[in-house]
Amino acid sequence: MKFERLTGILTASLTVSVLTFGAVNLAHALDFKAVGTAPVILYDAPSEKGRRVAIAPRGMPVEVVLTYGEWTKVRDASGDLSWVQSAGLIGKRNLQVKVANAKIRANPSDTATQVFSADKGVLLELMEPVASGWVKVRHRDGQTGYVKASDVWGS
Repeated sequence: MKFERLTGILTASLTVSVLTFGAVNLAHALDFKAVGTAPVILYDAPSEKGRRVAIAPRGMPVEVVLTYGEWTKVRDASGDLSWVQSAGLIGKRNLQVKVANAKIRANPSDTATQVFSADKGVLLELMEPVASGWVKVRHRDGQTGYVKASDVWGS
C-alpha cells in the first residue's frame, strides 16, 4: 500500500515537472528583431551613461533577451550580450550568413538549382520560417530562394 502511494506521488510530481518545463520552454521562445534604418550604439548597461561597446549596422539581426523600459538586452551572432535603445529596433526579420559560401537554392533541397550564393556576414530577409531545415530568404537585390537554416543566424 505504501509503495503504491509513493509511486503515485512520484508519478504526479514527474507529470507536474514535465508540464512546468514545457510551459517554461514555450514562454522562452526565441525572439529576433533587426536594427532599424539607422545604425545603433550597443551599451554594456541599459543607459546612455553605460560604456559603448559597439555600433550595430542597419539591418543587423539580434536576439531579444530582455526588455527593460526603453532598453532591450540583445545577443548578436557572435553570442555577445549588450543593451540597445528599443526604439532603434524593428520587427523585420533578417538573417546573417554564418558560413563562407552559403548556397541559396530554388527549392528547399540540396539537389535544387543554385540561385545565388552569399558570403559570410551578408544579410538576407526572412521570407518564411524554418521548415525541414530550410529557410526562404530574399537578398536586397531581390533574388529569393532557400538556404539551409544551419548556414544562417537569426532564425
